[in-house]
Order: sequence, then C-alpha cells, then structure tokens
Amino acid sequence: MEIEQEYFGKKIIGLTGGIGSGKTTVAKFIEELGFPVYYSDERAKDIVNDDDLLKERIIQLLGENAYDENGIYNRKYVAELVFNNNDLLQELNGMIHPAVKYDFEKWIQHQQGKLLFKETALLFELRLNQHCYKSILITADDNLRLKRVMQRDGKTYREVEKIMDKQMPEKEKVRKADFVIFNNDGMQELMLQTETIIQKLLSEIE
Repeated sequence: MEIEQEYFGKKIIGLTGGIGSGKTTVAKFIEELGFPVYYSDERAKDIVNDDDLLKERIIQLLGENAYDENGIYNRKYVAELVFNNNDLLQELNGMIHPAVKYDFEKWIQHQQGKLLFKETALLFELRLNQHCYKSILITADDNLRLKRVMQRDGKTYREVEKIMDKQMPEKEKVRKADFVIFNNDGMQELMLQTETIIQKLLSEIE
C-alpha cells in the first residue's frame, strides 16, 4: 500500500535533485508558500546520532571510527570509507534509510493539509518515488552545478566531478520525474516554475 493512501488522503510529493541543482532552495521556497517539507537528508544526519540502536549497527559495520570521541557521527571518515565500496554503501544505506522512513511516517501524522513534500537526494535511486503521489526533479546544466558546488563547498573541479559521476545520470532522472524544474536562469524563474507546478498539483487534488 502506498504511503499517500495510508494517511487519510494526504498526497506525498517527492522532491529531488543532484548536487548543486538547487533542491534545497526550492524546498525552502515551497515551505514559504505554506506547504510542509520533510528534509530527509537533514533528518538522517540527526538520526545517525540520536538512534542508539542504529549507532550500534553502524559501528558493527564500519568500526569504532565511524563516531568520534564525543559519539558524533564521523561523516568525513564514513564518506571516504564507502565512496569506492558500493557493497559497504548499500549495507549502510540499508540501515539508515529504514530509520528515516520510520521518522518520516511519524512526521506525516502531525501535518495538516493535503500536499506534503519529501525532500531527498535519492528519491529515484531508492525507488521512493513509488511511494509518492508525484515527483519533482530540480536540475541544471552540469557545468553550472559544478561551479555552484565548488563555490559553496570549496571543492575542486575533480572532487565535484567524482561525486556527480556516482549519482544517477540527470537524463535518467528526467525520464522518471513527473515534473522537472530547470534551475539555469536565476531565482525569479526558479520560483515561477515551482509555483506553476504547485498550482497544477493543487488542481489535480481538488
């Protein structure tokens, strides 16, 4: 049974985009328009520190260095450990994502309104779009995304390129998405595209 059918007719809209696409910017704008947004990636950062059982399982998988001396998730160490080890990454995701799913379902029960948005980087990779009423992809030209991440995170061109190479190709995401927002032309155009899609969604459920 799909999530959106389980929660009294509330429609779950998946919101995704690759690194440097502007996904978080769109999510914040949707919140400003008055719609609840669940930030999966941000919540995951909290859950790996707050869920004691999950912490134990991660340490069993990755060793004591997965957490620092203060018991805080060692994101840099873990990222380096799993970056070129897909099997290890899959095992780690298999621990974290069910915990996030449980947290998300609790969050849903406290929300009002018919449209709820779920922001997540791995919407299509984890097939989470199958549990959504509709999906929205935020995308942009690769060179523009590269420049944004280099400026934002202080990474080199090659470092960002390696991250992008690990992600699902944009063309494949575009094929899977119900709606696509192209973030190439500045904030005003980005907001206009977002508002247009939300109006279409609202007209569908009324």
